[in-house]
Amino acid sequence: MTDVRERIVSSAYPLFVNRGIRDVSVGEIERVARVSHADFEREFPTRDDLAAECLERREREWTFGVVEAGARARGTTPEERLLAIFDVFDEWFRRDDYEACTFINVLLEMGREHPLGRASAEYLVHIRRIVGTLATEAGLRDPDELALSWHILMKGSIINAVEGDAKAALRAKEMARDLIARHRLVTAPQPASPQLGAIRRWWDDLTASTRVLVVVNGVVITGIGALGLVLPMVP
Repeated sequence: MTDVRERIVSSAYPLFVNRGIRDVSVGEIERVARVSHADFEREFPTRDDLAAECLERREREWTFGVVEAGARARGTTPEERLLAIFDVFDEWFRRDDYEACTFINVLLEMGREHPLGRASAEYLVHIRRIVGTLATEAGLRDPDELALSWHILMKGSIINAVEGDAKAALRAKEMARDLIARHRLVTAPQPASPQLGAIRRWWDDLTASTRVLVVVNGVVITGIGALGLVLPMVP
C-alpha cells in the first residue's frame, strides 16, 4: 500500500466507523488525509470503493484482532472461550469511544442490495463462523444453529449497550450459558448391569408362579413394590 493510500484509508476509517458512509464526503476525507482530489482518484474510483477497503480493515482489526483473539486469550476451555466473547464485549461497551457494530450500521444504512450492505452481511456471516468453530471445538451439537442463536445475543447486547445498558454483555453471557447447556451432547443411557438383569429375570420367573410379598412394620407389600425393597438387599 502506498503512503498516500494508507493516509486516505487511515483517515477515512474512523469517520466511517463512527458516522456511517453517506455522512462522510470525499472532500472531508481529502482534508483529513491532506491529499488532493487527484491523489484520491488515483487510489479510489469512488467513496464506496474506499469504504469497502475500510470494511475489510474493520474485519481484520475488530472481528479477528479483538473479538476472536480476545476470546481465545481469555478462555482456558472451549466453552470458556465461547463465553469470553461477552467478556470482550463488556470491555468494549464500557469504552468512551464505543461505536457499536460497523457491519450492522452499514447494513442498515445502505441496505442489503447495496454492495456495501452485501459486504457487511458477509462479514457478519464470518462472525457466526467463528462462533460455530468455537462451538465445534467445545463438542456442542448443531454448532451452526448455536451460532445463529449466539449471534442474536451478540447483536442484541450491542444494541442494548447503545441504549445505555452497562450490563448488556453480562446479561447476554448468562443467557449464553443456557444456550450452551441446551446444545451439549446428550449422554446415552448406560445399559443395565448383567447382575441386575439376572435379578430381574429371576424376579419375573418367581412372580409368574407365586404371590410375592414383603412385610415391613406389619404392612404387607406385594408386586413391584416388594421388588423395590428386595433389590437394595441384593449384593
